[in-house]
Amino acid sequence: MDKKSYKKELYNLQVELVKFQRHTIKNDLKVCVVFEGRDAAGKDGTIKRFIEHLSPREARAVALGKPSDRERKSWYFQRYVPYLPSGGEIVFFNRSWYNRAGVERVMKFCSEKEYNLFMQEVGSFEQMLTHSQMLFFKYYLDISKKEQKRRLEKRAEDPLKQWKISPIDQKAQELWKEYSKARDEMFAMTSFVYAPWYIVRADNKKEARINVMKHFLSHLKYPQKEDHLLIYDTDVVCKFDPICYEKGMIAP
Repeated sequence: MDKKSYKKELYNLQVELVKFQRHTIKNDLKVCVVFEGRDAAGKDGTIKRFIEHLSPREARAVALGKPSDRERKSWYFQRYVPYLPSGGEIVFFNRSWYNRAGVERVMKFCSEKEYNLFMQEVGSFEQMLTHSQMLFFKYYLDISKKEQKRRLEKRAEDPLKQWKISPIDQKAQELWKEYSKARDEMFAMTSFVYAPWYIVRADNKKEARINVMKHFLSHLKYPQKEDHLLIYDTDVVCKFDPICYEKGMIAP
């Protein structure tokens, strides 16, 4: 996708997002979008394009840091509940409660018992969200090992991106297979009928951003919707299914 085409499509989609937000505010809708994925997969950039022209009073990104001692002693999901959207709000989680199934699992920040309890509870938690009439989406941005290596090296060289570097990033390549195994278990156990995972092939950042926006908007109802602008590439975004592996959308 060349720069001119990307900017034109991005503008059109951001106009559609503004239309949807106006509808959300008017009708007190609750919208929650979870972004998970490999380190350097492009979660920050994708969320930035989503919220760039939305009203900041009713649209926000949530990226929680290390839990406090009190949070570690509380019910796991309790930490995230205060950040869920109220009527008229759109919330984007830049990583979420699925930390427990990914980073915490691989880095051994949680026990086996805590992990198993999370897997038992997450379905009920998300069912409560959808039963409350919340519009709920889960996206996983996946990239190849080679592309991740390139992005992490570029990040380390860029003085404007130093804040993104963490000890966890430095382990991403070393623990690639462990992350793949944890990811695959998460897909198999937590892609629910009422809250499925959508896989995004994100080696090409521009294509990933444009197609996630199209996919998201195509699943929503709002006035003056331009359906012809929202035809997404199913080779870039698709609902989780074992066929995603065969199509090469999920890196081994």
